[in-house]
Amino acid sequence: MNEHQLYIKRCIELAQTGQGNVSPNPMVGSVIVCDGKIIGEGFHEKFGQAHAEVNAINAVLKQYSNASELLKQSTIYVSLEPCSHYGKTPPCADLIVKHQIPRVVVGCIDPFEKVSGKGIEKLKSHGIEVISGILEKDCLSLNKRFITSQKQKRPYIILKWAQTSNGYFAPKDGSQFWITGKRAMELVHKWRSEEDAILIGSRTALIDDPQLTVREWIGRNPIRVVVDKNLKLPSTLKLFDKSAKTIVYNEQKTKVFDNIYYNQLEFNEYLPQFMMYQLYLQDIQSVIIEGGANLLNQFIKYNLWDEARIFTGDKVLTDGIVAPILSGKLISKVNVGNDELRIIFNESTQS
Repeated sequence: MNEHQLYIKRCIELAQTGQGNVSPNPMVGSVIVCDGKIIGEGFHEKFGQAHAEVNAINAVLKQYSNASELLKQSTIYVSLEPCSHYGKTPPCADLIVKHQIPRVVVGCIDPFEKVSGKGIEKLKSHGIEVISGILEKDCLSLNKRFITSQKQKRPYIILKWAQTSNGYFAPKDGSQFWITGKRAMELVHKWRSEEDAILIGSRTALIDDPQLTVREWIGRNPIRVVVDKNLKLPSTLKLFDKSAKTIVYNEQKTKVFDNIYYNQLEFNEYLPQFMMYQLYLQDIQSVIIEGGANLLNQFIKYNLWDEARIFTGDKVLTDGIVAPILSGKLISKVNVGNDELRIIFNESTQS
């Protein structure tokens, strides 16, 4: 690994610290190097607040009395192209120009149409050397949620379910049956804290009465989304306890009660696409679909998924609802307690 790759790798590590807090912005990390030494680091910490480059430059200004001269001799590394437009914060490219940083090394180009190459153009127009495409695949993967939203106009879709060792999803009689153990539950709650929304069907809501919040992990709650065509779910369910914003897709009404949002949609064969586009319009960049089996199979049928996280427990059902089946690229297979976890990517939807 050469010098540029080493520092961009550090940018990626810093950027990941912001996961779950910066959406709908991308995760970005930045490192400032002078004479082979890191003199400042930063990452985008929270949506609406300072970007990674700003935090890295401020770290230098705070730590060094001769910061102005150091910056004029430095290279700033950033995992994503510096922005060149006014959003909630001023353009980072302008700040780099202001401090006369002579060289910028970029992991990947920003797919956002208001930036996409324009940040690099602005830097070059001011005589700044720009090197781009360092660990590009890793930097793109870091922001797969943001990139999917920008390019495909829908959230990044994660399918998640648990199945028995003999391939069943749940009992046919509608009874509750826990397949996985506590360590798997803790991991699922961590995942929830990292994504924008979580979606279930009405059958799952009735049988499991899930809260769909982060209880076994520290972090924000995802937006809860439930499909309830005829609004038959009772208001006593935990979904409606007002502890997190909840969207109810239905065919009856569009209305808001406190933080319960009823969203009327036409229920036809394209319902999965309609729901995902509605979430995209609300700046929701990622969604975990937790079931039931029918809902998961609808998304699989339309190839409308990017990643699947499948637990296989050691429990057995003699009969039941067959677990969904899909094909894709196996990324990893690990043990989580007594359960096996497989992560599968849908290569056909990856940008």
